[in-house]
Amino acid sequence: MIGVLLGIAIVEMCVVHLVVVALWGLVAAVIVGLIDLSLVVWLIALLRSFRRLPVTIADGVLTMRAGSLRSIAVPVGQIARLRASWDAAVIKDRAVLNLALASWPSVVVDLRAPIVMRRGRAVRAIAHKLDDPAAFHAAIAALSREHGH
Repeated sequence: MIGVLLGIAIVEMCVVHLVVVALWGLVAAVIVGLIDLSLVVWLIALLRSFRRLPVTIADGVLTMRAGSLRSIAVPVGQIARLRASWDAAVIKDRAVLNLALASWPSVVVDLRAPIVMRRGRAVRAIAHKLDDPAAFHAAIAALSREHGH
């Protein structure tokens, strides 16, 4: 989805640049072009961060990330369950951290106790879009057995 947004941003940048040149002149077009270019650079950096900062499980801690935008570290003992199904109301709940961004989540992790985020938001569940949810479920199940949960 972010790649699609990047493609649209590049097309939009070209069209807006031509319109601004026609209406307000070259100086305004350069200013708008620099703003658009900074957005494109930021989107490229965000796309790369998804590969560089994946969801990881290490040392008994599940770290769920949405690239460089958001992340949350959850001790494996804090995981109550992995939901089998969910609806839009669950995902929109303020207590659910939706790391799936613009996609429908493929996993929802319920927590035993809320985790308080930096700004004081209490998170009771985490929704995320993963490439291989079956492997994620298997890894969490193996860790849960290993830690006696």
